[in-house]
Amino acid sequence: MPAPMPAVPRVSEILRTHQVIVCCGAGGVGKTTTAAALSLAAARAGRRVLVLTIDPSKRLAETLGVERNPPDPVALPVDRARTAGIVAPGSLDAWMLDHKLVADSSVRRLTKSPEEAEKVLDNRIYKQVSTMVAGMHEYTAMEALYRLVNEGRYDLVVLDTPPSRHALDFLEAPKRLSRLVDSKAIAAFLPSSDGFVARAASKVIHKVLSAVFGEEFATEFTAFLSTFSALFQVLNVEVNTMRDFLSGPNVAFLLVTSPAPTTLTEAHYFQDKARELSLPFRGFVLNRSRALNGRKAMPDSSLGGPSPSPALQRAISKLQAAAAIELELAGRDLALLKDLEVRAGEGATAIALPDLPAGADDMATLVAVADVLDAS
Repeated sequence: MPAPMPAVPRVSEILRTHQVIVCCGAGGVGKTTTAAALSLAAARAGRRVLVLTIDPSKRLAETLGVERNPPDPVALPVDRARTAGIVAPGSLDAWMLDHKLVADSSVRRLTKSPEEAEKVLDNRIYKQVSTMVAGMHEYTAMEALYRLVNEGRYDLVVLDTPPSRHALDFLEAPKRLSRLVDSKAIAAFLPSSDGFVARAASKVIHKVLSAVFGEEFATEFTAFLSTFSALFQVLNVEVNTMRDFLSGPNVAFLLVTSPAPTTLTEAHYFQDKARELSLPFRGFVLNRSRALNGRKAMPDSSLGGPSPSPALQRAISKLQAAAAIELELAGRDLALLKDLEVRAGEGATAIALPDLPAGADDMATLVAVADVLDAS
């Protein structure tokens, strides 16, 4: 007998069973709103939830109680939680991820003493490059996600990734950092390099830096590289554990898209990248679509009653014409949704969310979107 087909996961099931949901997608598809609505639905189901946002709109940030650069996650205000239908043991916290804060936290965690940590944090080279080194942003997102899950404070963490086709690079960022730290160019700056020639070269480079930028800069630069070389060696020990965790059965990657061709191209890229990295892809979310509108009642001539006036008849005719266009768009998006279901493949799904021209930056609309997700 042929092997049974893997069950297609329902979004409601993912919300109740998984530890991490990673939302990916192009900019402008409503990815942050989708992440917030997923978090809301899970919290209403009684789970302790954290949504890690990147840069929510001002109104959505106010709805979630998030402000820029908070040192810790912020709980959804009690009145809004009540409006959303969240009751204990369910809860919803939000945190706008600040890469500098996470990087500083990593330094404090990995250095040998508070004094050594403060020495690193006060280093002006660190202050400049800690948010600019290639891979640092992605690594801090990965580290924060992994740490928050393993603290046991939350049952589910929903990560809203940056709106870029490189959003999945945070899974490979530590390798890039490792290559940087292990490179011969960096080693030449370190005073502890082995061998007479290496030490001599290091002294020459330090001398050149001092002549060009000053002795203080050269000393701080060397100290920065020396300290971070050691820190990254420690970080690399954790990388495989993090990578394995994000490839595990308790993590779900959802790709948010819209009917626009450019965003669909991005979604296809994300899916291919997820498969290349052996990530647990669980489905597409077709946002800002009219796929659900075909279920709505369409206007007919009975609206005008038994004897409609000519003006009312003209109004009904215009309404019917608009409804016909809406039905055509609904058919287009429904066909697109079916294509995404096929493309999702075994063990994954595709769902549609409604088009919300006014956005979903208030609690009532977020609840409505959460209702759709919970029924999917």
